[in-house]
Amino acid sequence: MHTIQVVFLTVMVFFVIVTIHEWGHFYFAKRAGILVREFAIGFGPKLFSIKRGETRYTLRLVPAGGFVRMAGEDPELIEIHPGQTVAVRVKDNTVTRIYLDRLDDRSNVVRGEVETIDIERKLKLALSADGITDSYDVHPQALLISKGKETQIAPIDRQFGSKTVGQRALAIVAGPVMNFVLAFVLFGLYFQMAGVPMENPDRLLIGSVVEGMPASQTDLRVGDVIDSVNGEKIGGDSNKMIELISKSVDVPLVFNVLRDGKPISFKITPKKDPTTGVGKLGISAAVPTRSVTFGETFTYAGKAMKNMTIMIFDGFKKLILGDFKMEDLGGPVRTAQVTSQIADEGIVQLTSWVAVLSLYLGIFNLLPIPALDGSRLVFLGFEAVRGRPVDPNRESMVHFIGFAMLMLLMLAVTYNDILRLVRGEH
Repeated sequence: MHTIQVVFLTVMVFFVIVTIHEWGHFYFAKRAGILVREFAIGFGPKLFSIKRGETRYTLRLVPAGGFVRMAGEDPELIEIHPGQTVAVRVKDNTVTRIYLDRLDDRSNVVRGEVETIDIERKLKLALSADGITDSYDVHPQALLISKGKETQIAPIDRQFGSKTVGQRALAIVAGPVMNFVLAFVLFGLYFQMAGVPMENPDRLLIGSVVEGMPASQTDLRVGDVIDSVNGEKIGGDSNKMIELISKSVDVPLVFNVLRDGKPISFKITPKKDPTTGVGKLGISAAVPTRSVTFGETFTYAGKAMKNMTIMIFDGFKKLILGDFKMEDLGGPVRTAQVTSQIADEGIVQLTSWVAVLSLYLGIFNLLPIPALDGSRLVFLGFEAVRGRPVDPNRESMVHFIGFAMLMLLMLAVTYNDILRLVRGEH
């Protein structure tokens, strides 16, 4: 049952982070009046699909991201040309459905040859049947039906490209921004649950016990209050404890701790560290924590965002300068493995980890790498400066190449992840 919970939490982590990102795109696209055709979590074949209103919500096989497909971003796949025979369903002289195949099987329709059609601007259709031409209005939400698939038309005012630069930029940047908001909220929740280290503490706790070291051969536990070492009171002075342990290589020490208020003694012999030559027990000291106030929650969450952002950019810097080995890189498999390990530690640590992942996703997506949100914002910036958009075909080619490169990198790091798992590395 515990394993099932860990797997469930791991899946939910990725689902929440990706969903909140795509929801940012979705919400502000809808606010701008853009037709959102699909809201997808994952890539590849569909596992689940349901349509609500104008949008189809899908869950796809490969859990490596998601997308919001807006009308006008990609070339519309269905085109109708003059001379083509179609069947239309009409209500009050307004076309609500246009059938492109199986015309003889359609009932309650008007069949004819298209003379003129404009389903982007004028929303008009002229249809010739038996030598008589009739003109119809086309409903702005009319459906095109072909090969059993329904596609809603996208009038020009419902397309992504028809909106102002500001509206399009907001729809794009909203995804990363929602990740930043989620990260801030989760960091705040983490500090509410975990608290913060006390200033000038009067005692120390056992923070961790390293397997294979002398301390792990005893019943010393994380959370025990360190009282004294060889009779010397420790209080909140971690340096005193480190000094006593360091100079006692192969010399037994009496370690006194308090557990639930009761004194317990252990005799432990420090082991010589081969690198430094000093004694080591394999423990770390932790400072007791205190609760945070409502106001402090925002302060500490902001500091955590700042510090983690600096660390993330330091990592990007190493990538750019080539200061890494290929084995150091991890992909979705590695991230899922680490997430499951942290989920096993409990909800407090998992909350902090999810905040880090959400922050990382937001920052990464704002990088000016083709196919990412940052690159699309760069193209919008060019448009704002030039006063006209970049050639859509050229922009699409740049994004396609960037996406292909990202997929190659994803394959490489996933290969490393699988090798690491096969070898039993962590």
